[in-house]
Amino acid sequence: MSNPHHFDDLDGPRVYAFDPVAEPECFRGVLWRRFCAFIVDAVIICVPVGLAALFILVFGLVTFGFGWLLFGLLSPAFVIWAVAYSGLTLGGPHSATIGMRMMEIEMRQWDGPPMNALLAVLSVVLFWVFMSVLTPLVLLVGLFNGRKRLLHDLIIGTVVTNTEARAAALRRYR
Repeated sequence: MSNPHHFDDLDGPRVYAFDPVAEPECFRGVLWRRFCAFIVDAVIICVPVGLAALFILVFGLVTFGFGWLLFGLLSPAFVIWAVAYSGLTLGGPHSATIGMRMMEIEMRQWDGPPMNALLAVLSVVLFWVFMSVLTPLVLLVGLFNGRKRLLHDLIIGTVVTNTEARAAALRRYR
């Protein structure tokens, strides 16, 4: 388990808002729920892109191949849509994507405040960069720390927890 205190020369000790020993219900099942939320969010992101690709295919047939030039815009549009989706949902008032809300989890800054759009986008970009370079390590890190944080969470200072409603329900069964 990691040390809950980080020392900063200017501010003194900083304490995490979420303690896995005192509040284990905040982290119970988070990794599995996070995986399921990822699948839901991937579908939400990929379906519109797939529909756009289908439209371009048909449009290309109708325009005798000229419409297929739009396929070059599909990759940038995919990236823009994924970043916008993450920034607006994860960086929104719930600090959770639609998939995360369905799974009753949320992402917070390590000291408790909700996410902001810039941090949400940074989280997603780092996740994909690290997945491209260090594929298994990004995910394995979550198995070996009490807060179930992945590699990019550790670097940018975020934590994924159960929502307060889910944590309260789990407390009743503790």
